[in-house]
Amino acid sequence: MNRSRHVPRVPRSSRARRGRWRAVALCLAAAVAGSLTQAPAVGAESAGPAPVACPSGLDGEATCYTGRDTNGAYYTIAIPDDWNRSLVVHAHGGPDLGDASDPERSTGDLERWQVMVDQGYAWAGSSYRRGGYGTRMAAADTENLRRLFTEEFGGPRRTYVHGQSWGGNVAAKVVETYGGADGPYDGALLTNGVLGGGSRGYDYRVDLRVVYQYYCRNLPRPTEPQYPLWQGLRPSSTLTTAGLHARLQECTGHASPPEERTASQQRNLDDILAVTRIPERTLESHLRFSVFTFRDIVHKRLGDRNPFTNEGVRYSGSHDDEALNAGVERFTADPTAVRDLSYDSDLTGKVKIPVLTLHAIDDPTAFVEHEAAYRDALAGAHRDRNLVQTFTDEHEHSALSDAEYAGSLAALDRWVRTGDRPTPRSVAADCAVFDRAYATGCFYDPDYRPSSYASRVAPRPGGTTWPAMTAAQEKSWSRVEGVGIAP
Repeated sequence: MNRSRHVPRVPRSSRARRGRWRAVALCLAAAVAGSLTQAPAVGAESAGPAPVACPSGLDGEATCYTGRDTNGAYYTIAIPDDWNRSLVVHAHGGPDLGDASDPERSTGDLERWQVMVDQGYAWAGSSYRRGGYGTRMAAADTENLRRLFTEEFGGPRRTYVHGQSWGGNVAAKVVETYGGADGPYDGALLTNGVLGGGSRGYDYRVDLRVVYQYYCRNLPRPTEPQYPLWQGLRPSSTLTTAGLHARLQECTGHASPPEERTASQQRNLDDILAVTRIPERTLESHLRFSVFTFRDIVHKRLGDRNPFTNEGVRYSGSHDDEALNAGVERFTADPTAVRDLSYDSDLTGKVKIPVLTLHAIDDPTAFVEHEAAYRDALAGAHRDRNLVQTFTDEHEHSALSDAEYAGSLAALDRWVRTGDRPTPRSVAADCAVFDRAYATGCFYDPDYRPSSYASRVAPRPGGTTWPAMTAAQEKSWSRVEGVGIAP
């Protein structure tokens, strides 16, 4: 076993088993040593973090704080009593669609990600200054929190950014925007990330929106005000998620056992799933995104301009593909809307620090082919040497194994400290050590490599080369007044 690896830390719920863990520790390296360095106070200002009770799993083992920065973003911070002097800054997923920052969001995220505090890392998560779409805004709020942490608690020895789901896109944007060779971030962990960016990463939801309407014709109904489907939902609609559920059920019977569906419902459901390749268990959540989040993107963020297209897409897999392609709604994107969404959320592959990704092969929400898009983006930017991707045989999107998170963070930290680039097999081996305490399982498939993004999602014309936005495009667009999505 490599002697430079971290000592796996015993979960708080397992501290009674310290004796057994001493034997494990003896065969691994000591934790990183070194002095705490003080960074200059720059960036976001705040009234100061206020101590609060930690989640039950960290009670008596860490000090927790909450606050709100001057941009209006609520945040939560946790510092373990035996802090290893490194910081994980967390970027949450979503996006949530509330108008204001949610004070409960970052607190809930800490409870969910306390495995990182359990491993000795300080943790800081922002709720972002508002709900709704805005990848650069969320990245800026994440960076603001890192600066606030440094001002209040001193400069960590190392700083990592972690993001899951849409937070993976946010964290990847943090890497490209703030993670220069001499920047404040040392590495990134992206888990089940939406890494295809905004201009292509939601094309399968565009397809769902039009295919659903072709078969169901109830969103909108013929008797309701009509609107182009790229809007997601007309701005003044009062439709709720419960109402959307009812319409989906009416058309497909998706919430009923198969034997209780009508023949028409079953055929509609079969056709929608076959054409879009969306798993049945997440059909409703994908449809919600293509309705409510699309409305947020188009109406609130892009001034009612259309960033989506399905021109040139041939839909297949239904009982009558010819009729489907003749009858499905088609539309062409506004180039300025595409530019602004791309500038806000697409990734250039311009990565200068180590990035480790972890993705469930059967992730039903952020398809694993997002990793292929990210791989190809970094390869297109000649930066793929800074990327290691790992994959597991899990079937979830929102949470993976705690042993995998702990092992992945340890592998990333070792890569940063020693320059020893991990492999999928070495990360899997690390996980097995951590799982002796967490007992949550290690499900790695070290030989897995996802097929191209285009193998899962029908590409639009010109949409097969990566990165979707080059560094040169980003630089050019940055000179356009008002480009992107406003905070």
